[in-house]
Amino acid sequence: MAVNIEDKIKKLSAARRNKVESRVAELLAEEMTLRDLRKARKLTQVRLAKQLRITQDSVSRLEQRSDLLLSTLRKTVKAMGGDLSLVAEFPDRAPVVLSGIAEDDPHS
Repeated sequence: MAVNIEDKIKKLSAARRNKVESRVAELLAEEMTLRDLRKARKLTQVRLAKQLRITQDSVSRLEQRSDLLLSTLRKTVKAMGGDLSLVAEFPDRAPVVLSGIAEDDPHS
């Protein structure tokens, strides 16, 4: 017999259910699309387009792409006020921050 997750959650105590829902919210917050990130930064496509010196339509298309150049992603995140880091994760060692990739000046 299949187990329905909704039924399992209903059987949890209110405190446990709140803890699970809180953790779900944390996990969802850890992953965002560019569109989600722009909205979280309270930026409109028009305002971001001005920062990037492109059209609003170009920002819309950029947000819908699943494959971006790292340099494009870095510029977009920088225009939102952030910095982009690229981290390689392996099962047998601590994460490694990669440097010199798609940077304007890798020595800065």
